[in-house]
Amino acid sequence: MSPTPATFSSPTAPSSYAWEATDEQVAARYGIPLAEVARFDLNTSPSPPELAVRLLAGGDYGRQLSEYPPSDYRRLVEAAASRYGVGADEVLVGAGADEIIDLIAKAFLPPGGAAVIPTPSYAMYLVDTEQRGATVRSVPRLGAADGFAMDVAAVRAAGRGANIVWLCSPNNPTGLPEPDGAIEALLHGLLVDATESGVEPPAVVLDEAYAEFVGQSLVDLRVGYPRFIVIRTASKAYALAGLRVGFALARPEIIARMAPYRPPGSVSVPSVAIVTEALLDDAVLAENLERVVRERARLASALGSSGWSVGPSVTNFLLVDFGTPAHAGVVAEHLLRRGLVPRTFGRGHPLAHCLRITVRDIDENDRLIEAAGSFGEARS
Repeated sequence: MSPTPATFSSPTAPSSYAWEATDEQVAARYGIPLAEVARFDLNTSPSPPELAVRLLAGGDYGRQLSEYPPSDYRRLVEAAASRYGVGADEVLVGAGADEIIDLIAKAFLPPGGAAVIPTPSYAMYLVDTEQRGATVRSVPRLGAADGFAMDVAAVRAAGRGANIVWLCSPNNPTGLPEPDGAIEALLHGLLVDATESGVEPPAVVLDEAYAEFVGQSLVDLRVGYPRFIVIRTASKAYALAGLRVGFALARPEIIARMAPYRPPGSVSVPSVAIVTEALLDDAVLAENLERVVRERARLASALGSSGWSVGPSVTNFLLVDFGTPAHAGVVAEHLLRRGLVPRTFGRGHPLAHCLRITVRDIDENDRLIEAAGSFGEARS
């Protein structure tokens, strides 16, 4: 997770991670107009739902903007509980999934503790674990032929004595869900091991940021595994990343343990209002899912026709294998000089030979397709 050609180090980040460059930084570095920068690295949508645009333009927030939102976010919590099929006392609101991850780490990961991460996965699990002064137990995932699935037996073994097991399904950055039954098997094994050892099992966190794309959630596993926490977000399938709203779903006693760590009012009044309405409107989700699925298929096909090795994906991004880190770096530079920002992986990363490409809108995807074709022509 070392810096990439388009990444600039944050002075407050752990040394193992660097934040993405802003559009302005990319434009300045490559000498291109700001308007030509297209983010294929952030897994965000370029098309916010019409409902959100309408509410932002015509929302009568009045005096609400000079006040803090209700500390319990009641309407938002009720909408999330209804959408995700849990009780209102099983929902905790945060400023995006990233704040939820931070709250979980603060509640369950003491300094000197340990967290398990099937690798590669979302970088913030590592960042928050390091920030807590805890040890990372990294467990390599299986290879591409096995869908980058976690090694259940190895994760179970690493989970003995750990405080947290971080899971992500569908997984970022590999774009695929865990095989059916894998997470259930892991939870069963962790419970058996904890019972035999007479200790408390680790908190198991399942990040379902991309769950809407597969139409399936494992939140019901909290019934049999009390220390099970699911993360959901409005950023991906709802195309509302800029509003920064995420949720923890867990049994009431787990939510109660996390709640004291949540800062009051970290989610803004407009964010609360818009995400509440989006969760209550089935059309918002359906329209964005349909757009992403359609464009994902078109983009994957076109990039494949240009000779790129595009892996399968159920998410709003594609993982492209270029064989070697050097080749991936050359392609990344080719794209960056055209204002197209891919997600690169630092030296030593298990996916250093790959680029991750977000599914954007038609025009931006066409720019990427053209750049992929021109790269092949330039090398021939």
